[in-house]
Amino acid sequence: MLKGIVLSILLSCCFCQFIYAQPDRWQQHIKYAINVKMDVVNNQFAGTEQIDYWNNSPDTLNRVFFHLYWNAFQPNSSMDVRSREAGKTELGTDRNGNPQLDWDGRVKDRISKLNDNEIGYQNVTSIKIGGVEQELIVHETILEVRLLKPLLPKSKTSLEVTFLAQVPVQIRRSGRDNTEGIRYSMSQWYPKMVEYDYQGWNANPYIAREFYGVWGDYDVKINIDKKYIVAATGVLQNPNAIGFGYEEDGVKMPEIKSATITWNFKGENIHDFVWAADPTFKHLSKKVNGITLNVFYKPSTKAADDAWANVLWAAEKVLPYMENRFGKYPYPQYSFIQGGDGGMEYAMATLLKSSSLGTVFHEWMHSWYQHILGTNESLFAWMDEGFTTFSEGEVSSYYKNNWAAQSPFISDAAKAGLANFKTKELTKLPLHQADSYDGYFMLVNSNLEEPLSTHADHFNTNFAYSEAAYSKGAVFLSQLGYIVGDSVRDKIMLEYYNQWKFKHPNINDFIRVAEKVSGLELQWYKEYWVNSTKTIDYAIGNIDIINGKTTVALKRNGKMPMPIDVLVTYKDGTQEMHYVPLNLMYGNKPAENNITRTIHEEWRWTHPEYELTLSRGIKDIKSIEIDPTRRLADTNTGTNRLVIPN
Repeated sequence: MLKGIVLSILLSCCFCQFIYAQPDRWQQHIKYAINVKMDVVNNQFAGTEQIDYWNNSPDTLNRVFFHLYWNAFQPNSSMDVRSREAGKTELGTDRNGNPQLDWDGRVKDRISKLNDNEIGYQNVTSIKIGGVEQELIVHETILEVRLLKPLLPKSKTSLEVTFLAQVPVQIRRSGRDNTEGIRYSMSQWYPKMVEYDYQGWNANPYIAREFYGVWGDYDVKINIDKKYIVAATGVLQNPNAIGFGYEEDGVKMPEIKSATITWNFKGENIHDFVWAADPTFKHLSKKVNGITLNVFYKPSTKAADDAWANVLWAAEKVLPYMENRFGKYPYPQYSFIQGGDGGMEYAMATLLKSSSLGTVFHEWMHSWYQHILGTNESLFAWMDEGFTTFSEGEVSSYYKNNWAAQSPFISDAAKAGLANFKTKELTKLPLHQADSYDGYFMLVNSNLEEPLSTHADHFNTNFAYSEAAYSKGAVFLSQLGYIVGDSVRDKIMLEYYNQWKFKHPNINDFIRVAEKVSGLELQWYKEYWVNSTKTIDYAIGNIDIINGKTTVALKRNGKMPMPIDVLVTYKDGTQEMHYVPLNLMYGNKPAENNITRTIHEEWRWTHPEYELTLSRGIKDIKSIEIDPTRRLADTNTGTNRLVIPN
């Protein structure tokens, strides 16, 4: 009897461990204590970093690396030359006949023209471990630190870093005096340790994109002219000494007699830190479900001010939806900060050129895919940008359908325009997803497409990178909904977040979650969509009467196989859905609507044609359509629908 009880307990424990098992992937850990003193006259600052670094890997490290991002903003830098070389590639002409060049319009050849007082630099003057200077080798935007004593597995070291920096004229993301007049957009501003993960060092030079970092804790002190208002990652530790809207209710601010003040921000379990500063910033704030939401902007016209107030209003309304759809936001605050050159995400904050809600939602959703899941953007940019683009569309659709018309900050004319916003229908792709499909089709037709697995910095063209990462990456998720069902796809995304947050997942990790949740095999989808540029093209062929039954020939003209939905509409108004699974899936997606569905024999991927047999005669049929929801990224939909003449 005792044996049976013990065995029962052991089996119960094993079962519980299986149910709650989480993926195990070691992570390095870091702790920064950063102190800087900003000179707002010469736009330079001196800084120190006290870094505690935990080597949680199984490897002995003989060197470490730092990012020195601002060294890119110097004439003849790799970023400068890369941009100017891209400007030699013509993508076509605009409507006026002028050539469209491939370079980033914000960068162009501007870096090559910078004067000494306009360039950016980060000069590390010393790194010590235990008071002993380490050997430093500068590779432009990467600093190699050769350790005098190896850092053993499962051990910790402390580094003392001193550095000098000059804030570049704002060209790309960070810098001073952007086009909206924001004094400082301080991103990529400190010597940042390179991430070491299961694939080794990720010492990517700063060419154009993207970012990847070590999760850790930040304690940042910024000393700056007392007239400046600072917005930043993390939580301000001395709000009642600072003011500017940070102070607690009822606190009377003391007069600050010194010329400068020190702002102290802390953030935990994050992998980056951004701040911005301007003497004219206006600060709006509201607490929602225990999370403090902030908006910082430069006041101008009433319409512009209302638009920034609407950012805070909209953020409050969509946060519960975002958490329900994509996972709990784990940090105590988030700040929307006017600055930079477009929209760029950082831990607990974003820099925004404007108050456009599309950009607002996009950058905020990056918190999930870049700053919580922490996918390596250099290797899997599409898993960040594409997933974020898809999610931004879902959030925007929710906001427009449920809240936008109630906003007290938009005009009556704008509210009237919302009547034209269309929601999902059975036979039409949602507008917010259609944009991504259009971008993907444009990429296919350009003949410039490269596989999604291409390193972000090594695409041949900026155009191919952008459309791949944003458009094709978003279509990956929309089309996954076609393969497994939208509701199953949504469960996959939530489970993916819950299993892989703070673990730097890759595409294989996502696919395994998708397979476990859906019960379908999906490696084929990854291989075709991510590792190749093969396209989808299905068509309706001949219709015949065989043994009194209607048979429809389906053709696969493209090189990528897919499961197929075929909607048959009869002249009496009834409809049937015919589902043809792909043999590589080893299963079927669930029915997605109330239309009668017939599951047919699987279509083997080696076979270019398939014969579909219908239950009724051809004289009863009004139309036959492949993929009525348009979620299939078919490059030639003109052959997907056949109308039977009367």
